[in-house]
Amino acid sequence: MKIATWNVNGVRARREQLLEWLDEELPDIVCLQEIKVGPDKLPAELAHLPGWDTLWHGTGGYSGVALLVRQGAGLEPPRFSHPPFDFEQRAAVATLGPLTVASLYVPNGGKNYDDKVRFYDRLTAWADRELERGGHLVLAGDFNVALEERDVHPKERKVNALGQRPEERQMLRILLELGLTDLARLHAPEDDELFTWWAPWRNLRQRNIGWRIDYLLADRALAQRSIDCRSLREVGTSDHGPVVASFTAGSSETPRSNATGS
Repeated sequence: MKIATWNVNGVRARREQLLEWLDEELPDIVCLQEIKVGPDKLPAELAHLPGWDTLWHGTGGYSGVALLVRQGAGLEPPRFSHPPFDFEQRAAVATLGPLTVASLYVPNGGKNYDDKVRFYDRLTAWADRELERGGHLVLAGDFNVALEERDVHPKERKVNALGQRPEERQMLRILLELGLTDLARLHAPEDDELFTWWAPWRNLRQRNIGWRIDYLLADRALAQRSIDCRSLREVGTSDHGPVVASFTAGSSETPRSNATGS
């Protein structure tokens, strides 16, 4: 099984890149953020994507998330929904039997920092309930926080910058402490040049001067089945790169409550 997340920063602008990448990467579940379009304005080849079950959750030219589930991948048909903390089309959920996957676009906080705090608080409460239910949980998306200092290139570090503040990092740590594993860091514990977002100027992407703010978080039992987790800096022209995790086949019936203790 392969799960991916990608902030495409406008799915219409990245339409051909997305379709090409889907064919090359062959992910089973894809979480998209900042699609910046409503379902009624989607290009036809995305609105009727052959071989995929899809949920497009957006409006206008701002925010929006999507979930794509490959048909015939051996997964149960998805049941799509929106968690109660969703606002501005920032959260969508696919339930595939015992597996729950959420596509998330956390507010940056620049427009209204309180929105970011509320989103994290409500996401954490929701994830806690989901973990108590059993099965598996994956939270995927743009969390707009660099968890550690090394998750920001030295040239980009700024005291009290949004996404780098101690209180923001603490919100993400509290979420992880529920019993979730940061898959990219699990597989690259010593990599201090692991980034997922690059400001679109001064060739920062080419120079890999970026931030790590896009994550795949999995319950610990599922994380133990992960093979790798890659940030694909070379893919597409969004200011974010896709993040992709692969998992071995195995029972998906392991209760989360048995795998999330300290």
